[in-house]
Amino acid sequence: MDVKDHTSWLDLDYKPKLPKNKSFGIGIVGAGEIVSEAHLPAYRMAGFNVVGITNRTRNKAEIVANRYDIPKVYDTVEELIFDPEVEIVDIALTADLQPDIVRMAAAAGKHVLCQKPLADSFSSAKSIVDMCDRAGVKGAINQQMRWAPGIRASHSIIQRGWLGEVTQATIQVNVNTNFANWSFLREVDTLEVMYHSIHYMDSIRFLLGTPEYIYADGAKYPGQRVKGETRTMLHMKFPGETRGLVHDNHNNWANVEDWFATFRFEGTKGIINGTNGALYNYPVGREDTISFISKEIDPNYWFSPTLEGKWFPHAFMGTMGELMRAIEEDREPENSVRDNLLTIQMLFAAYRSMAENRPVRLDEIQ
Repeated sequence: MDVKDHTSWLDLDYKPKLPKNKSFGIGIVGAGEIVSEAHLPAYRMAGFNVVGITNRTRNKAEIVANRYDIPKVYDTVEELIFDPEVEIVDIALTADLQPDIVRMAAAAGKHVLCQKPLADSFSSAKSIVDMCDRAGVKGAINQQMRWAPGIRASHSIIQRGWLGEVTQATIQVNVNTNFANWSFLREVDTLEVMYHSIHYMDSIRFLLGTPEYIYADGAKYPGQRVKGETRTMLHMKFPGETRGLVHDNHNNWANVEDWFATFRFEGTKGIINGTNGALYNYPVGREDTISFISKEIDPNYWFSPTLEGKWFPHAFMGTMGELMRAIEEDREPENSVRDNLLTIQMLFAAYRSMAENRPVRLDEIQ
């Protein structure tokens, strides 16, 4: 049989898996852009049950509720948490506000989907894990790039052994992102890695495992309107000869035809090339692409399966769907807050590396 005509090679099982029971009541804390343009479109596609929403300014919550036919708008977070119809609290606020909301939700016996970054310090992140453990509730993190079509398909290829021993992961982004459009990002000292490249670090860890150390560099751009870094390079050293690299620049002033967001995963038996379609002319974007070659299948042929969906909003079905499935099956979610402590170690290792100009081992972050 000619493997090039054998369509089973292209069935990469990359779409988010949804729970049998989609009726879990979701209460959303926050009504910002990420909720209106990613959480709620994804939940509508999945058929999830959003019962209510709250926001610091009620009017903003009402606008989002009207747009998505959400039946309840709460005046306070406490009112949302203590509504018996709310079973999962979906937090979409900044990291500094997250621990207090998790504390209230966990004490009320509600499961939580936390926003990334999990916290603004490792100790705060660990406290969130402890709170969920003590209350016996499921805690998950919205590191949704793991469910982006290109990343999930790459995971399937790697798990099937088609890359052999993985030797290199490279993610490159060169776009124009006006971080000043988000008021909460204008004055933060830790910007690009904490709020963007954290996704790439988590995705590489999802694919390759946890690195031993990170060597990072962050830079600003002349005239930028934000305080924090907008250009970063992250070198990750894994056990043995495996390496990872993230090279990210958000200051490409050329037209969108020059923007790119690519990934490449290499191994002893195969290679994957792909694009992260969501970042092409963001927020419009396009669907992810992927192509791969493998000595295990045909060493002379590049497979190019068509992928459906984008990082935004489709991957958001994955994070919430996995939390619901974990509740159904009484297990820890793949994207649990406990698992995310390793990504948080990577995050703060990167910033310590920038500050001290040296490789920083993850176990230094405690």
